[in-house]
Amino acid sequence: MTEESRTPFSEWLRSRSEPDWAAVVTHPFAEAIGSGTADMRRYLEQDFQFVDAFTALLGAAVAAADTFEARVAVGRFLGQTVADTEHSYFHRALAEVGGEPAPPTLEPVTVEFRALMDEVRLSQDYPLILAVLCVAEWTYLGWASRTTEPPQGFVHREWIELHSGPEFEAWVGFLRGELDRLGPGLDEDGRAGVLDVFRRATTLERRFFDMALG
Repeated sequence: MTEESRTPFSEWLRSRSEPDWAAVVTHPFAEAIGSGTADMRRYLEQDFQFVDAFTALLGAAVAAADTFEARVAVGRFLGQTVADTEHSYFHRALAEVGGEPAPPTLEPVTVEFRALMDEVRLSQDYPLILAVLCVAEWTYLGWASRTTEPPQGFVHREWIELHSGPEFEAWVGFLRGELDRLGPGLDEDGRAGVLDVFRRATTLERRFFDMALG
């Protein structure tokens, strides 16, 4: 058995997405969110433009999943977190920082990231869909979990809370577990395709924080 075959597929993907992965998790803008000093207006205005595409991507995961249990897990997260808690947060936070939920001029990285979400959604390829979802959620868990003292203002604090804690850790664990379950059954081309998407998503996450930092 090779070392690669013993490594969980999600960890293999992450390790081959360096140095961008570490750059996201330790990004200065993420650290500024944690300290409550980040200027959130531009960031939230752009991030809100992902909500529809991300919701559609979760719906595609429900349709493409190969087990009932997976469909239920994704559907529960979609209904309880994205459509309810997170959507409410955006409207309250944008009002607080003087931003607008209406589409602003989209930054190039926003356009590219939405295009990647649409690409994998239309593929109806469950592992590719999982790759984008896992990057989006796991990187955020990475930086949000580094916060030791939650900031007082709700804009920063609640954004951290949405991406940390036992429930979000369990969600990320589910996504990683699905990749770990499916990875060994993929052929070489299949693994390469998932890695390509995983890397592209990680690079876009880094570029998105770069954009927010200005």
